Amino acid sequence: MRLLCLSNGHGEDAIALRILQALQSSPHAPQIEALPIVGEGHAYTRAGIPLIGAVKTMPSGGFVYMDGRQLARDIRGGLLKLTVTQLQAVRAWARGAGRGEASPLSHSPSFILAVGDIVPLLFAWFSGVPYGFVGTAKSEYYIRDEAGWLPRKSWWSDRLERWTGCIYHPWERWLMSRPGCKAVFPRDSITAQNLRRYGIPAFDMGNPMMDGLEWEAPDKGGRIPGEPVISSFIPHPSSLTIVLLPGSRPPEAYGNWEMLLLAVNGLLAQMERPLLLLAAIAPGLDLDRLHQAVQAFRWQPTADGTYAVGFGENRAILVLAQDRYAEFLHRADLAIAMAGTATEQFIGLGKPAITLPGRGPQFTPGFAEAQTRLLGPSVTLVQTPEQVASAIQALLKNPDRLQLIAENGRRRMGPPGSARRIAQCLIEQFRGQEIGNRR
Repeated sequence: MRLLCLSNGHGEDAIALRILQALQSSPHAPQIEALPIVGEGHAYTRAGIPLIGAVKTMPSGGFVYMDGRQLARDIRGGLLKLTVTQLQAVRAWARGAGRGEASPLSHSPSFILAVGDIVPLLFAWFSGVPYGFVGTAKSEYYIRDEAGWLPRKSWWSDRLERWTGCIYHPWERWLMSRPGCKAVFPRDSITAQNLRRYGIPAFDMGNPMMDGLEWEAPDKGGRIPGEPVISSFIPHPSSLTIVLLPGSRPPEAYGNWEMLLLAVNGLLAQMERPLLLLAAIAPGLDLDRLHQAVQAFRWQPTADGTYAVGFGENRAILVLAQDRYAEFLHRADLAIAMAGTATEQFIGLGKPAITLPGRGPQFTPGFAEAQTRLLGPSVTLVQTPEQVASAIQALLKNPDRLQLIAENGRRRMGPPGSARRIAQCLIEQFRGQEIGNRR
């Protein structure tokens, strides 16, 4: 069995890779290759998965759909030529071109796994071989929840989705209902249930975003044996731990970081309990630049490279790290976030997030508003950094809402292990395809 994985974005690459690695661990693992439609696919190459065609990073960084100006920049940057080249590469792969008549793979059954939105799905259909689809971009929660339809700011989108009865448009459902589409893996149960109403082979396997977040619980002393101490300050038992999530894409993340520091300033002025602030910084960001911003806000560096303000029980500690992401998510009581995937993962742990919009191109006011519909009561959207402190105070005074948030986040994002479940389902599809070919 040959498998080609198509994805269109950094986050989609990461999700796809989790599924591919689960497939590789199976005794029935296929021969795997990939084509990242957006970006250069470093996640694949680092994992030893070969790429089949041309790749290139566009000026938009993958957010071409959020702004017409981004699309114009990408077209000037060679988007159309790249797309044609990639489509040709997919068709050539589907024909087994370049493998030689003597190669057994040239006669092996082929399958395409599309991860993302309609673009890789369209590529998969265009190939002419059987395909599956992992839908990461859309959820019924954008338009409705268990209680009914949600209000929308966009009149056109609201009318279209209510008329069609689904977050996926008719042309997307057409691609998912073709005989060649063997399996669709939506991101949550409510979306899978709705797609099945249209005869689409939708499987409720959970959301791969919640995989890879395992973290060993600390000992009674508050840390894992052998791990480096977070700071020289041992938090007071009543301390509040907050994770800061500025996003992963430069230069947007640097502007987001300054807004988060402004929000923290306001929080320090109002909170009457110790604070431990854990900044989960993406590996691709310049950590020195973020440290400079912290010092500009007059935080004092400590001996172990963290920062502190205040004294005694009202002291606050700020820690920046690029390699303790899962730990920081698990340690935190809540998040102040300006991120996409990271916010969703934090919510999936059953915890609340305060979000505020930035200048984009990703975390714009429109994106932030849509995220509140996707994640429901687990997210509190404020408009300015100065409003963060009062939003946190209101949350902490409402234990019933915190319990609702815990249940809501786990329901919307699902349990871990999704990549393994999807991989097993795909293996079953491969077996069925091979049996059909032998007949």
